[in-house]
Amino acid sequence: MADPRTPTASRPWVLPAVVVAVLTLVLLVAVAWSSDGDAPAAPGAGPGTTATAPEDADPGDAPTDVQGPAEVDTAAVERRDPDDPLTDGPVDAPVVLVVFSDYQCPFCAQWSQETLPEMREHAAAGDLRIEYRDVNVFGEASERAARASYAAALQDEFWTYHEALYPEGETRSEDELSEQALTDLAAELGLDVEQFTRDLGSAGTADAVAANEQLGLDLGAYSTPAFLIGGRPIVGAQPTQVFRDAFDTALAASRG
Repeated sequence: MADPRTPTASRPWVLPAVVVAVLTLVLLVAVAWSSDGDAPAAPGAGPGTTATAPEDADPGDAPTDVQGPAEVDTAAVERRDPDDPLTDGPVDAPVVLVVFSDYQCPFCAQWSQETLPEMREHAAAGDLRIEYRDVNVFGEASERAARASYAAALQDEFWTYHEALYPEGETRSEDELSEQALTDLAAELGLDVEQFTRDLGSAGTADAVAANEQLGLDLGAYSTPAFLIGGRPIVGAQPTQVFRDAFDTALAASRG
């Protein structure tokens, strides 16, 4: 079995069926949004609902090519909500990077280790806003980790906790994503454990995680990681240069 840590640039690639679904859904969403200005509502979507990927969607698929050049109307995807705790960079940054991820996905861990630090430098410079959306295609342990990272975010410690969930660019085992283990991790990081425990189990946290998950699945992000940067979809843990080029292109376009 191939090592999931193998850099994607060197892996042979065959277009999986799920990527076709991603592209098809992205284009459908683009048409729907551009026609009425609102994101289409998914059946059953709403606070507290649980989104489900199609039965034939394989969370282990890791496409390794940029999908494009399709672009989408990002008005409903780039929230630019000043109260969103899962973000970095100014709300009015010229470029937005939306990340659809999963805490049990090895390719997500790889991308967070190799590429996210450089993207955060752009956020610190004020040119990029990063918005994280956990899709949780790997199941309950992923959903618990997403709730835990959201609880940490409510103490302004999202990025610290996020990094700890991917130690040295690796994923944690399911045992390490139990509620007790996640609470112990919060204690190790110096968070207020009482508040963390309360937020971890709150309806508000569950609703926020479910809404982010549904957003990703509505766009066809059944395989992680997936991204929108400046409205351009990218699928897979691409080399950093791919994101560097996409950011530079989007920034130049924003400046006319």
